[in-house]
Amino acid sequence: MAVSVVTASQMRQLDRRATEEYGIPSLLLMENAGLQAVLELERAFPYLTRSRVAMVCGKGNNGGDGFVVARHLFDRGIMVEVFLLARQTEIKGDARTNLEIIRKLGVPIYEVTTSQELGAIGEAIERADVVVDAILGTGTIGPAKGLFEEAIELLNRCGKSIVALDIPSGLNSDEGVIPYPSISAVLTVTFGLPKRCLILYPAASCAGRVVTVDIGLPRQLLTDPLLDVSLVQAEDLVGVLPPRDPNAHKGTYGHVLVLAGSPGKTGAAAMCALSALRIGAGLVTLALPESLNDAMEAKLTEVMTEPLPETRERTVAHAALERVLDLMQGKRVIAIGPGLSIHPETAELVRAVVKTAKAQIVVDADGINALGPNLDMLRDVAFPPILTPHPGELASLLGIDRDEVVRHRIPIAQKVATSFGVHLVLKGAHTLIANPEGRVAINMTGNPGMATGGTGDVLTGLISGLLAQGVSAGLAVKAAVYLHGLAGDLAAEAVGQEAMVASDLMTQIPEAIRQLKSHATPLASTKSPHPPFGKGGYGGIFGRG
Repeated sequence: MAVSVVTASQMRQLDRRATEEYGIPSLLLMENAGLQAVLELERAFPYLTRSRVAMVCGKGNNGGDGFVVARHLFDRGIMVEVFLLARQTEIKGDARTNLEIIRKLGVPIYEVTTSQELGAIGEAIERADVVVDAILGTGTIGPAKGLFEEAIELLNRCGKSIVALDIPSGLNSDEGVIPYPSISAVLTVTFGLPKRCLILYPAASCAGRVVTVDIGLPRQLLTDPLLDVSLVQAEDLVGVLPPRDPNAHKGTYGHVLVLAGSPGKTGAAAMCALSALRIGAGLVTLALPESLNDAMEAKLTEVMTEPLPETRERTVAHAALERVLDLMQGKRVIAIGPGLSIHPETAELVRAVVKTAKAQIVVDADGINALGPNLDMLRDVAFPPILTPHPGELASLLGIDRDEVVRHRIPIAQKVATSFGVHLVLKGAHTLIANPEGRVAINMTGNPGMATGGTGDVLTGLISGLLAQGVSAGLAVKAAVYLHGLAGDLAAEAVGQEAMVASDLMTQIPEAIRQLKSHATPLASTKSPHPPFGKGGYGGIFGRG
């Protein structure tokens, strides 16, 4: 089952539809959320029965979830205290119902409505072993203010293990940034489906380990086609690599043309070409400035090279256009950009190739820079192009600030992909894949060690190599991004994140392929430093983080 990643609005709609269309009481959904959170607390803290738990609750439904948690902890004989950042009379709806239950049971409840009262409970929180954050949920808009902000800062200073319910208080559910003071949790138990802020960095760094739990929403709602953002999952990629025919020859698995390289940047071209072979392409030709050809012939024993006319600065000249078009004959894919340079004449060549190409195009690095303000041409190419920018490159391409891209990664990726009819791979933590229909997939493999020169060139080669074998563009991009991240995780395990270089990642591509083919390493169990999700109520969709 596809695992969607939702906005606050989408989650509210799912909750509402569960009640209105399926007759599932909202009170039952809150009960399920609280009970599942308790089960995760028990798994995370083996000595919970001998611990003191401080519940810090707001006055909304997130606080209501906290009241349910408090009741189940209390019923288990666990010492629990509830600190309510409001008057009890202010609590409404389902939250009110659960507050009344714990009040009648005798759960200690302390109203905290002033800064002085908040300071007074600091000592009580210091005595606690675990603190549960149930202050603000997904419905929060804008920064936490007043007492709520003070409470968040107090909890972050307390030095205790904080468990957040649904999302860490203070975060914007829909964004990957941390614009305001937010809870820094060791564990976040999120309800129903993961929220965007739990996946996109830097916001995800506040969440700690994330566990998504089943709260009883109907399967039909969780798989609604209107949910347009989902996670890349290994089980969806098994079988993506074409089987090897005993009667095959080198031409069976396609021929990649790589247009890349300039003085000082031949490594990018080499890694792109070699990665295409590593993923299974039968043949790869690297077209590059003629003065660099001899060196690359010596370096790349398995790759064919083609010297091209060059500028005075030894970059590929516009005069190479006719030769490049000839080379494209019989090729399923052309990769453009790794180490190509931003020379004006070279950029002009790139635009001419993109405009006239009859093969699938993968554009990276300097190829993206060459497009500049000419994105409209992408609508008219033979096949929807694949662009692989990082946030800075995309910002430059769109003429906006990089921070704007980081803040609104998903909607911007969707807009670019649909407006220009492209497959957009927006690299980062975590990499997004947007298709021309506006659907977005989020890849969860990979780690910070991959933030080193050359890893993007490897990705371009992987995408191109899969396309050469006849894999569809949408599936090729997902599989390549997933395998790229998995190879990075394997490299980090082998040499450490700090020591990792792009060639270490390339070395791990065969093992990444092997694991995917055997499905030996499901998505969430890859050994990254921050396992993305733990197993909740979905029977292993996420695995144990």
